[in-house]
Amino acid sequence: MSARAVARLAALVALLAAALAVHGLWRLLRLPSPWPRLFLGSAARLFGARARIIGTPLRRDVIFLSNHLSWMDILLLAGATGSAFVAKAELRTAPLVGWLCTLNRTLFVRRGDRMGIERQVAELRDALAHGWAITIFPEGTTGDGHELLPFKAALLGAIDPPPPGLMIQPVRIDYGAANDELAWVGDEPGQSHATRVLNRRGSFTATLHFLPPFAPAGGRKAIATQARARILAAGEDFSGAVTHT
Repeated sequence: MSARAVARLAALVALLAAALAVHGLWRLLRLPSPWPRLFLGSAARLFGARARIIGTPLRRDVIFLSNHLSWMDILLLAGATGSAFVAKAELRTAPLVGWLCTLNRTLFVRRGDRMGIERQVAELRDALAHGWAITIFPEGTTGDGHELLPFKAALLGAIDPPPPGLMIQPVRIDYGAANDELAWVGDEPGQSHATRVLNRRGSFTATLHFLPPFAPAGGRKAIATQARARILAAGEDFSGAVTHT
């Protein structure tokens, strides 16, 4: 591991310690804490990401449906929106990462668990009933940024029928010229990918394009199809620059 990676990790630990201290104070005073969002957004910047926001993200009663390139997507989206996430269950037991996920109200699911899908849908529906903003990566895995994978609609059963006032907001994430360096694809181990990101020199622009929201209608497959079509239409080429501003 390079000196750059070690320095970034040391700074991350210091940032986490400071954020946890003030987060604990906010909780003690029974105040809504902004610190998980601020910590995650600052961590993305520490790793070199410079967020460029296009559009206006909704703050509550919304499901963000986004393409997925890397674990940094979570840091960037959380920093921009304060969103909770639907994540794979394996993250719950990951050292430190699992605990950080719980601070951000992550909903853990086991993909492919057909027996447990009803319980997972019920948990998601309960969170939406409380007005949460929640992000789902419907591709079900990370992509290479050059092709948008098919959307899996199983969890969208939680909004069939939709809760009153809920909106769907598609999001297109683009790392620009740094895409091929940062996308997590294939069978690359998580530790290897994290080390590669930590060792990378300089900064990069991460564009988060929040597309116009729409009211969910027509069932989960129709919702997934419409969101995917809007993300595809957000640029002339999925791997190129965003053209709608």
